[in-house]
Amino acid sequence: MTRLDAYNRPISYLRVSVTDRCNLRCVYCMPPQGVPRRPHEEILRYEEIEVIVRVAARLGISKVRLTGGEPLARLGLVELVRMIARIPGIDDLAMTTNGTLLARYARELAAAGLQRVNISLDTLRPERFQLITRRGRLEDVLAGMEAAHRAGLHPVKINTVVMRGLNDDEIVELARKTVDDGWHVRFIELMPLVNGDTMYAQWQERVVTAREIRQSIEAALGALEPATLDAGNGPARYYRLPGARGTVGFITPLSEHFCYGCNRMRLTADGHLRPCLLSDYEIDLRTPLRSGAGAAAIEALLLRAIDSKPQSHHLAELLVPERRVMSEIGG
Repeated sequence: MTRLDAYNRPISYLRVSVTDRCNLRCVYCMPPQGVPRRPHEEILRYEEIEVIVRVAARLGISKVRLTGGEPLARLGLVELVRMIARIPGIDDLAMTTNGTLLARYARELAAAGLQRVNISLDTLRPERFQLITRRGRLEDVLAGMEAAHRAGLHPVKINTVVMRGLNDDEIVELARKTVDDGWHVRFIELMPLVNGDTMYAQWQERVVTAREIRQSIEAALGALEPATLDAGNGPARYYRLPGARGTVGFITPLSEHFCYGCNRMRLTADGHLRPCLLSDYEIDLRTPLRSGAGAAAIEALLLRAIDSKPQSHHLAELLVPERRVMSEIGG
């Protein structure tokens, strides 16, 4: 039975960061030099992740999403997918990736039990891709998308963080992809959290609200009608343009936060459970695991995390995570 938190929200979703490393340096996520790498011995082993997910499944967690850093930057990820896919009760196994390495692994991931992917893509212009990511090639992401489709990892969702003055002039072009090519594009409001609150003011100026994004799309392409997307139970609200096979989604952490329906917890790559993305409060699972804690002890820690989920984040009051940058949490 799915457990409820203190605010009567069913907690059914666990995001698992498998690494804090990434092969890109996206401007809203990481500093140019990256972040200090945690020692290898601090990162959870796949067998330890499996133990945690197995216990979580007994508490009603049915959806697992693998994240990073960039999850495909960690060797042997296909084996972890296979391990989690075998756990009773896990009926939705997905991954969020920047897509640059996906063409190499899509077929193996699908065969191991991965069901679908979300791909981060903030621009369709090669030069701008290099500006935003500071490295990498747009063509690798597009090849990854194609490989995901061929492997049956449906639906492939595209996550686009909209930033004023950087890529907001591509909103209509990306939305048109839902009509012309059947893409499922989700526009995400920028959360100005680069390196904690020290960059807040600078990045706050780049926020484009979902309302503005929708106005741009409808002015150019017609009215958006409510739509549904069968797979996933995340915070996006979906719409469809006239004649479109794909969907347009909006994720609104700032203008209309979705904390009231938050159903998730996050496991960091070094084994700490975060009840809220935007709070530094964590519960250490790695130390108990490596000290011989059994399933009952891990279950008690998971229950403590569920019970400690806050009612909402406090981003509007400039209370933001300071101990980790976004790439270390898994988004």
